[in-house]
Amino acid sequence: MQKKTIALALASLASGATFAQSNVTIYGVADAAYVYSSGDRANNTGHAKYSGIDSGKLSGSRIGFKGEEDLGTGLKAVFVLEFGMAVDENTALESTRQSFVGLNSDKLGQIALGRQYAPGFNASIRADAFSAATAASSLSFLQTAASNTIIGTSSARINNSVTYRSPNLGGFVVSAIYGFGETTVDTVADSLFGAGLNYTNGPLNIDAVYHTRRASTKTIAGRVSTHDDINERFLGASYDFKIVKLFASYQDQKDSNGTSTNHASNRIWGVGATVPVLTNGKVHVAYTDLSWDRPGAGDSGAWSLGYTHAMSKRTTLYTTFSQVSNDSNAPVAAGFSATRAVGEKNNTFTAGIRHTF
Repeated sequence: MQKKTIALALASLASGATFAQSNVTIYGVADAAYVYSSGDRANNTGHAKYSGIDSGKLSGSRIGFKGEEDLGTGLKAVFVLEFGMAVDENTALESTRQSFVGLNSDKLGQIALGRQYAPGFNASIRADAFSAATAASSLSFLQTAASNTIIGTSSARINNSVTYRSPNLGGFVVSAIYGFGETTVDTVADSLFGAGLNYTNGPLNIDAVYHTRRASTKTIAGRVSTHDDINERFLGASYDFKIVKLFASYQDQKDSNGTSTNHASNRIWGVGATVPVLTNGKVHVAYTDLSWDRPGAGDSGAWSLGYTHAMSKRTTLYTTFSQVSNDSNAPVAAGFSATRAVGEKNNTFTAGIRHTF
């Protein structure tokens, strides 16, 4: 009798564990590529080269856990815990990409707390032919140089934040975020507010985004912080004609900290396209330009060309080539971090594989 009771108890525990995890999903990306980048050093002082195997060049390598619990009457508890990884070296989890817990209502939308994407994150990805690939996207290269938070990379992941996302209302989705600085010295950690409107209707996608934050002591393109607000606006769109998908975006950043000769206001515009080829292939092409709103400041321009080939629904081979040109009077150098320099060009080639699970 005692053995039967113990067996029933163990079976009950096993059943309970299965039920508790039935709505939890483990997912991730394993992405690695060979990268070769070269460029002249500033003032003709030599030539910079980089060669190696890097992680996450098409999509950031990661492992994540997400789940939900049905609370009844259309309400769910939801969570995401997602961590970046380096698949090319002996390191532990690199960073928290996103992590939040919240409530989702079928009728009212979702509210969540944690480290989360600002509206500019996904809007930038949707308007980019390279989906913000870190070593291939001309748009991402120049957004990084401009120190934008409307970008499809880590700068748009906001700590200590509360977010809201509406249900889909006839193709429209509204999103908002507020990130708390959580410090008694407001020059150390910035607060951020962002709002976005996304419209999707078949092949058409349109995003409009606004971010505003308080300038910190961080130096951006040589400007001196006076702790005034930095305001960003973004408009992006794509349209899929089946034989070609077109992308376009425009954004500006109003950062009037410092003086008129060193403030960091700037504008970025970009265009791109993807073209299906063969059975499972796709050609990607894009051009982007960055200009600064200060006297005598030079521009940076970038173009990218790439090819992706889907071996299956989860495995993709890719190769890309990007070139970034920085004027001699550009406030900052844009491009691959190891080879970029003001007044010079830098070229970056990648060839890799991405597997999702």
